[in-house]
Amino acid sequence: MKHTTFLIATALAAGIAGAAAAQERITYKSAKTGTSYYQMGVELAEAVKSGTDGGAIVTVEESQGSVQNVMEVRARAGDYVFTTPPGLVSAAQNAAGPFDGKGDPAFDGIRALFPIPSLTMHFVMSADSGAKTLADLEGKTILLGSGSFGATEGEKYLELFGLTDKVTLADSELSNAGDALKNGQIDGFVTAGSFPAPNVIEAAASTGVTVLSMSDDEVAQTKRTKLVIPAGTYAGQEADIVTTSLDVVAFATTKMSEDTAYMLTKTFWEEREQMAESAPWWGAVSTDMLTSIGTKLHPGAVKYYQEIGVELSDAQM
Repeated sequence: MKHTTFLIATALAAGIAGAAAAQERITYKSAKTGTSYYQMGVELAEAVKSGTDGGAIVTVEESQGSVQNVMEVRARAGDYVFTTPPGLVSAAQNAAGPFDGKGDPAFDGIRALFPIPSLTMHFVMSADSGAKTLADLEGKTILLGSGSFGATEGEKYLELFGLTDKVTLADSELSNAGDALKNGQIDGFVTAGSFPAPNVIEAAASTGVTVLSMSDDEVAQTKRTKLVIPAGTYAGQEADIVTTSLDVVAFATTKMSEDTAYMLTKTFWEEREQMAESAPWWGAVSTDMLTSIGTKLHPGAVKYYQEIGVELSDAQM
């Protein structure tokens, strides 16, 4: 009896160890805690766990930004997934921009998996300001914040459209935008994030706002991707809003196996609709967004896209 009990216990232990060894573990690095992109990482982790019946576990790590995410490729193993705009990957591979003088062979192994919600520009104006177009920003007090993509992009647009000296920039953090708008301290604020953006939802519900729409010519001048925010996305929004966006993509490296990349990509797309039911920003993600990814895709991702009939460019293969 003792011998039999020992064999059973040994078999159970071996089975548990085998199950643990079979479980795929992924590290996902995106953004700072408290941001919409960190929350997306949490949602993605839950979706992967659910979609694989616990066969794959994603651990979400806080990040200080996209540049750091790319830089960490040099020291990370094949379980590393991170988010960044494709343009930064190209810059890293060419030792340009923020990677000038910091080139590394590891960057050449970066490969795309799937797009996530884009960074979407919002010029949010109080209804009382009367602003309907970018030209109407003249004479208004605007909050850009600092240190974010939205702040940098907003400043670029003000200069591009001749508004730099025609608006007053509020000296405050973007986190104060909602209260400042409600109290009349500012006429509007600029923010960039996935849509529907939580801070815009709050401002629209509590204050009443107009999110400015851009003309096709203005979009073309920015050299960014045109994006349409459908009518009804925000309270009081009766028409579509035309704005710009910056693609954001989940990347891995060639250190990741083809099977793992295939599993992650397949699970993401199969769970995307379910994620969108509880977090609407996932509803804006489609395979059409793959056309704007100018970097190479991971072979595992390529395999999945070919299976579902998505046309890829030669540069992506």
